[in-house]
Amino acid sequence: MTQFKNKFSSVIALNIYSLVISMIFFFCISIKQSVALSHEWVEVPISEYGEQLWDRKSIKRNEDGSVRVSSKFIPNDKSEITQDILYTMDINCFEKTFRDVEVFTDEGNRGLINSTDWKDPNGDQLILGVIGQVCRVTK
Repeated sequence: MTQFKNKFSSVIALNIYSLVISMIFFFCISIKQSVALSHEWVEVPISEYGEQLWDRKSIKRNEDGSVRVSSKFIPNDKSEITQDILYTMDINCFEKTFRDVEVFTDEGNRGLINSTDWKDPNGDQLILGVIGQVCRVTK
């Protein structure tokens, strides 16, 4: 009878241990996913072409003093060709210039951009809006 109790206790202890480990594992995964998916989108003034938003939680300072931020363009006219486009962009707040680092669509098409050249926004109100707001926040 004692042998049966010892076996039963071992099985119970093993099940409890497995349950606790599983709970910790799933808890850690859900935290990681919720952090990865959380954004704090900030809208810039809308233009005739659509909306531009930038993610306040994505701001990072680069070694050269520029700022890296995630941005999203939502065109007015959506089709198979025009869809939401997500950008990772660097912003030079002193010169009011930018460079795209990465571009991808909401469907997962992703492309790295190997350009180190800074671009002038050329009057693009959406890009100017992102530059202005991000630079004010990071002062």
